[in-house]
Amino acid sequence: MALQSMTGFARREGTSGRHRWAWELRSVNGKGLDLRLRLPPGLERLETDIRRLASDHFSRGNIQAGLSLNMGENRFEAVINQDALAAVLAMRDQLAGIIDPAPLKLDTLLAIRGIVEFREAEDGEDVIAARDGDIMAGLEGALFDLKTMRQHEGRALGHILLDQIETIDTLTAVVEHDPSRSTQEIASKLAAQVALLMDGTQGLDRDRIHAEAAMLATRADLREEVDRLKAHVAAARDLLAKGGPVGRKLDFLAQEFNRESNTICSKSNAVAITAAGIELKVVIDQFREQVQNLE
Repeated sequence: MALQSMTGFARREGTSGRHRWAWELRSVNGKGLDLRLRLPPGLERLETDIRRLASDHFSRGNIQAGLSLNMGENRFEAVINQDALAAVLAMRDQLAGIIDPAPLKLDTLLAIRGIVEFREAEDGEDVIAARDGDIMAGLEGALFDLKTMRQHEGRALGHILLDQIETIDTLTAVVEHDPSRSTQEIASKLAAQVALLMDGTQGLDRDRIHAEAAMLATRADLREEVDRLKAHVAAARDLLAKGGPVGRKLDFLAQEFNRESNTICSKSNAVAITAAGIELKVVIDQFREQVQNLE
């Protein structure tokens, strides 16, 4: 599966009969999938299907989806007010012996207020169903376009993250192979410190000093931190190769990277290792910032 960024934009528009519709989708970072809809009055019934479609395409991101719907042409129909017409005809019958009983003409009826009303013609159920189908098909296309853009951004992010992981791997190797980490170097430094401490001092317990020295040597060993960093590097590469919604897992690894780099800096007994640890922290912070953009 391809990596996806959580940022993107898409727009789809079209026509259905005399209706013109347009979808506009915007996506930004989010901890989960948060879909915010803006629908024209009367189309709230589509919300359930819209949310289902969005969840089929995405698992994370704050997505704003807006639908606009306009009438391409207005159609009017004449509606006869049957009650008003009946009242006029009844009055004519009542006045049959008084006024000319000639048949009423259309222009006369139209001149009587309330007999005929002109209103916008309503679409039938089949027309509305076809329109709703076209709107949902348009949404499907807009979601596809948004996903395509997010995948394009995801590929670019993937290259950046791989470069950063490579840098983390390189700095881990610097720490691993620094001469100060060799057993001989650690022993030499400790021996010099013990000799300096014991020089001219008779009251110190030599066995206790050697035990403390051995404990210090153990604490100065960075083998476990280096091994864990290597394991995290391999896991991060596997996740990027696998693709899909791996942002949360990579964010967890970023926290673990940071934990190990902090320990390396605190246990460092050499300037070169401290410098590599600090550089590790900088790269890891950059890595975590970029991971926040991944689905």
